[in-house]
Amino acid sequence: MSKIFGPVLGPHVQSVARHPLRFALRTLKAFRANQGVLLAGAVAYYALLSIIPLLILIVIVLSRIIGQQELLDALGHLLEWLVPGQAQAIVRELANFLAHRAVLGWLLLVTMIFFSSLAFTVLENAMSVIFVHRVAIRRRHFLLSALLPYCYILFLGIGMLIVTLVSNGLQAMGSNSLDVLGVEVSLKGISRLLLYLLGFAGEVFVLTSIYLVMPVGRPSLRLALLGSITAAVLWEITRHFLVWYFATLSQVSVVYGSLTTSIVVLFSLEALATLLLFGAQVISEFERFGMDGDVAPQPFTTE
Repeated sequence: MSKIFGPVLGPHVQSVARHPLRFALRTLKAFRANQGVLLAGAVAYYALLSIIPLLILIVIVLSRIIGQQELLDALGHLLEWLVPGQAQAIVRELANFLAHRAVLGWLLLVTMIFFSSLAFTVLENAMSVIFVHRVAIRRRHFLLSALLPYCYILFLGIGMLIVTLVSNGLQAMGSNSLDVLGVEVSLKGISRLLLYLLGFAGEVFVLTSIYLVMPVGRPSLRLALLGSITAAVLWEITRHFLVWYFATLSQVSVVYGSLTTSIVVLFSLEALATLLLFGAQVISEFERFGMDGDVAPQPFTTE
């Protein structure tokens, strides 16, 4: 098989195709050696600090272009992908803030811009640990690292605008029906399917952009898609499990009371961050697999 596809596929693909189980085991060991769960916890913590200021900034700007209620409805749908089961609680907080936006001054605005960028800065540092073989060769200029989070915030705002317009169109389509040979067929099911596919495609697109931009250097689009699809599929499984778990078995509200929403959001963000960094580890190991003498990954230490 390798003789047939050898001229077409690169050496990395050939190595992984010949030893898929060894590649999977190596990736898991490298993720553990890099303390991926610890890094994910740091990313999730700062993401929790950043998510509300970031969403407030995006909503304030986009509410000048799109109706506020339409924007909040679309945002609630998107947040179900990010924090399953807690989207409406976050949307209510955003609606309360928008109702009192007059209190927003320059100092508060600058503070929100600063906190909204923290998660991206920590994510970039976590990527540097996973892609340490690139950092050893090339380092990113500190000014670029400082500006990167704010460029990404702008990128997310534009993406949010596009997704809102498209999702509103799909929801409008769902209220219509077609006459097929005298039988009225509702488009609601098709609309829901297209909304789901739009959400999944958007998830893959955002993850791909992260893997292309956040690490030092730039992997090929094929490798970025490999990592993003891996992370997206695992997150789809995880988020459906989280929705079921918190709706049926979890007693978190009994234990944490009024802190329930924050705890559940933090837990969901940590699960997402873990899979995000694992997808990056897949890319990192794919770049090195079969090309470095199969040297075992060195454990990452904080000393």
